[in-house]
Amino acid sequence: MDLHARRADSFGAQAEAYAEHRPDYPVAAIRWALEPLGTTERLDVLDLAAGTGKLTSVLCAEGHRVTAVEPNEQMLSELVRRVHGVRALPGHAEHIPVPDQTVDAVFVGTAFHWFDQERALPEIARVLRPGGVLVAMWIVEDPDVEWLSELSEVSEGSVESGRNTPSEIMAHPAFGPADNAVFPHALRRESPEEVVATTNTYSRMLVIDDEERAAINKKMLAFLRERPETSNGPFDVPLRAEAYRMVRLSE
Repeated sequence: MDLHARRADSFGAQAEAYAEHRPDYPVAAIRWALEPLGTTERLDVLDLAAGTGKLTSVLCAEGHRVTAVEPNEQMLSELVRRVHGVRALPGHAEHIPVPDQTVDAVFVGTAFHWFDQERALPEIARVLRPGGVLVAMWIVEDPDVEWLSELSEVSEGSVESGRNTPSEIMAHPAFGPADNAVFPHALRRESPEEVVATTNTYSRMLVIDDEERAAINKKMLAFLRERPETSNGPFDVPLRAEAYRMVRLSE
């Protein structure tokens, strides 16, 4: 298994920690993403690569009928345990287990970079109704915050932290051009240890060996305990949601 595949498949063993320590998604970004539909009424929404339900739960709270699709059995089990009343199915972006033209929106939360886009985009187009929207969101650390930039350097290891960026979403004839917007967000943390716990749910940390992970964690804790912003909790980790939407064109 190559490194990309190992990273994509690394989350299941830490599903509970992922659910506990990853951020959710801002309501403002979800509402912006659905604007092309011209309605705020209850919609049929697919959360694709739903993980443990960080985005699913916000979509449900907005009142939509949500189907969550996730390939990893452990992540899907955690989603079912935490998000009640949602239809949850095993499946992949490249083979979505729902019928043609049955959803108004497909959301992908911090996962589009794992997809085989040449296969996934036609599948997403298949399940969307004409005029529906494909929404790809990424939750990222605010690049303008000095201590977060320094923490990123402190936490560097043998596996790079890079990901496919939103601008790498392929054009496809079934979709119109992409619109994008950025929304402020934050993750409340009670202590430096909780920031380290969040970092340990990243794939680059999950695929390294225990010795390297322990050494990185030690450096991160020392840094966070020295910074006035993070030495005593609780505090907010400044984030932002990068959101992209594409409208499904009529046949």
